[in-house]
Amino acid sequence: MRLAVVEDDDGVGEALVEAFSARGHAAVRMRRGTDLLTAHRGFDAVILDLGLPDADGLTVLRQLREVSTVPVVILTARSDERSIVRGLRGGADDYVIKPPRIAELLARLENVTRRARPAPAATRLVQTGDVRVDLDARRVEVAGAEIALTAKEFELVEVLTEQPGAAVSRQQLMDRIWGDAFVAVSRSLDVHMTGLRAKLDRPGLITTIRGYGYRWGE
Repeated sequence: MRLAVVEDDDGVGEALVEAFSARGHAAVRMRRGTDLLTAHRGFDAVILDLGLPDADGLTVLRQLREVSTVPVVILTARSDERSIVRGLRGGADDYVIKPPRIAELLARLENVTRRARPAPAATRLVQTGDVRVDLDARRVEVAGAEIALTAKEFELVEVLTEQPGAAVSRQQLMDRIWGDAFVAVSRSLDVHMTGLRAKLDRPGLITTIRGYGYRWGE
């Protein structure tokens, strides 16, 4: 597993990285919540302390959940029931009290990453009216005719059609397609969305949700 260890205490952080590495895992140490928010892509799981120097860990978790579903295990000294409930309701997949037992922590990490793996899809086709999206072949057809999309335009379609009818935020789109929801690429999103809508030529297929993002279909 590739693990992000978000821990500002050098002793704890270095011990965790060393323990994970000794067991064949690739662990990357981060000291601040902003480090995680700008570099969370590509990790199989996150170990998140709540007492961080730049922001409370629960706030970092909430911001992370706006753009990512990566499994998160909170590792903290906060053992009161209120903190545990807030952590789990805030989007954490598990909650471990310090000091951790490494074997148990790894077992919990393996459990949350196993649960997070998507079930094999029976089909990768999305049909909305006369618009047919073949996600495996990366083809989009309108009224039976294939339309030529750029790579970024198809990636927009791919993210939007993961859950037709569900709202997708601008932050989620920017994070998934450009790699960082905090980079100023908002204008790029607008340009590609305009181009995609023009090529599809189906008003109402992609709905703008004012102040939030977009929705594919009804």
